[in-house]
Amino acid sequence: MPPSNDPQSNPLHWKWIFAGIAISLLGWSLTRAMEDVSIRLRTSTSNYGYTPDPDGVRQFLGELDKPTFREAGEEVIQKARGVDTFPYRAAIKAHQAVYSKPFGPLNQGDAGTCVSMGWAMGSYVGQCVDWTQGRLARPPPMVATEPIYGGSRTAARLPPISVNSGGDGSYGAAAARWVSGLKNGQGGILYRQKYGKVDLTTYSIPLSRDWGRNGVPAELAKEANLHKAQKVALIETWEGLCAALESGYPVPVCSNIGFAKTKVRDQDGFLPRGGNWSHCMVAISVRYAKNDGKRDGILIMNSWGSTWVTGPKWPSDQPDGSFWISKEDAIAIISQGDSFAIGGVDGFKYRDLNHFDWMMQADPASLSLAF
Repeated sequence: MPPSNDPQSNPLHWKWIFAGIAISLLGWSLTRAMEDVSIRLRTSTSNYGYTPDPDGVRQFLGELDKPTFREAGEEVIQKARGVDTFPYRAAIKAHQAVYSKPFGPLNQGDAGTCVSMGWAMGSYVGQCVDWTQGRLARPPPMVATEPIYGGSRTAARLPPISVNSGGDGSYGAAAARWVSGLKNGQGGILYRQKYGKVDLTTYSIPLSRDWGRNGVPAELAKEANLHKAQKVALIETWEGLCAALESGYPVPVCSNIGFAKTKVRDQDGFLPRGGNWSHCMVAISVRYAKNDGKRDGILIMNSWGSTWVTGPKWPSDQPDGSFWISKEDAIAIISQGDSFAIGGVDGFKYRDLNHFDWMMQADPASLSLAF
């Protein structure tokens, strides 16, 4: 039988068809793979937001009479006793008093607002300690993040700008400058409540980005100045970091040190160092190996909600979403030069928090949070 002239019966014809299909499938697979990588990259970086600015930090330090905690917190460092201290327990008590529900972490979502989260949580925990010390008449409400984010990206950064169109992110010294108040009567702290027509009761990514671009409205920037940190100071050493926490002064920490090796805390509540996080979190407690026979550590509160990390806790009331880091990792973070202690109502006065059992005991099962 003579060969068919039908092109569909030609083997070469089918080879070209199959080749075309294979190329199309390969192209589709590569496109999907690139899309998946892009999604993973966006997901992995969108919940950070620390953008270092060494020049801005240097300029801010030049504005302070006592820029370092070594100077501003000299008494605090000298009188520190090396005792395990848990300032977050003041927040547990205050949060229950105000909201009648448990205290927990913030969640920045898919926006690079971590600096405002670290500074808002640090300011809140510090004010809760002030309240438990009798320095505030009432337990504080939660601190709003949007004004800190907007202020730190515009009026409080150095040099100041009126509009910031550079995407998400901020740096520690700019937040410190905003929270401690500018010299023009603006800057400070607003709370999770309504201010006229502006509702700050819940976290808003759109509002964060609006104010992060255009700045905080002038009338609210002035309102914030009514509640500001009396002192802020750069943490330079492990000794200073521990002393600040012993006296109940939280420390927002900014660096590129990551803890991405695992999302499961070890038996002592620690996460190991791994990867790079351009991120701001906040140090809220300190523990010493000499006291529990285990490890020196700093408790870090993150801003990714309650469930991103799991595993054992120490003590048992360690807040969800938090983890301990080693002395070595804490030193690596503060060595990057953008981590500040937040002073209390009286600035940086030494405070012996451990005359309260709830600060002194490691195991909260044996104590009462009542005074």
